[in-house]
Amino acid sequence: MAVNVNTVYQTVLLILNKEQRGYMTPTEFNNVATQVQLEIFEKYFEDLNQQVRVPQTNTDYANRPENIDEKMSIFRTSGNCNYNISGRFFNLPTVDFSGNTISSTQNSPDESGFYMLGNVVLNNETEFQRVDRTTFYYTNKSGLTKPSKYFPIYLLESNRIFVRPADIASNVSVDFIRKPKSVVWGFNAGGLGQYVWNKTAYSNSNPTGSINFELHESEQTDIVMKILLYAGIIIRDPQIVQAAASQVQAEEVNEKS
Repeated sequence: MAVNVNTVYQTVLLILNKEQRGYMTPTEFNNVATQVQLEIFEKYFEDLNQQVRVPQTNTDYANRPENIDEKMSIFRTSGNCNYNISGRFFNLPTVDFSGNTISSTQNSPDESGFYMLGNVVLNNETEFQRVDRTTFYYTNKSGLTKPSKYFPIYLLESNRIFVRPADIASNVSVDFIRKPKSVVWGFNAGGLGQYVWNKTAYSNSNPTGSINFELHESEQTDIVMKILLYAGIIIRDPQIVQAAASQVQAEEVNEKS
């Protein structure tokens, strides 16, 4: 389940307006919320790296590496690679098997960005071995190391996949991690000019629609606190900045202790 964008926005406004401290417009919220979501997403990789190096409990729901892995699983996907005949390389997927549009520039809020490459597979059964440029160039020199369709290799450069043996020109797919879509609290103007939340999904034909946070439900508290931290800077309220920063720091210490 995703974190509802309206729930977060209304919570942020409630805290900000409790003592008439200020207001955060939908545009400000959308920009900050997208940034906060990306920060939390990117932190998963660092947290997982730290947790796998320390002893863990096997108790259900208390295994930290598994919990982090579950949060990351939302963004794991796969897709087919298209072959570029003139360049003799494979392009990274532009659409994954779930129908998400994958773009390096994320031109639209409902597009996902390519983040990290996982396995490269031939015919859905044979995994390519990743090598560096030197190994890629010299493996054909020896009959013992020469790659085959049973033991293929690949080189990733500039978001392009070069493979050996060179006669492979189709049936290559990849597992990868995509970036989250942008967060959008969409709205229509009410009769008094007020913002009225549009809960329908954002699309090119419905540009006033909304896009929820794609993060795990357990991240809702962290999302709110991090947005409040930015909100305090926007409205120039040091008390909100201090309170939010203290809470965020406490949560991070608790997660790593």
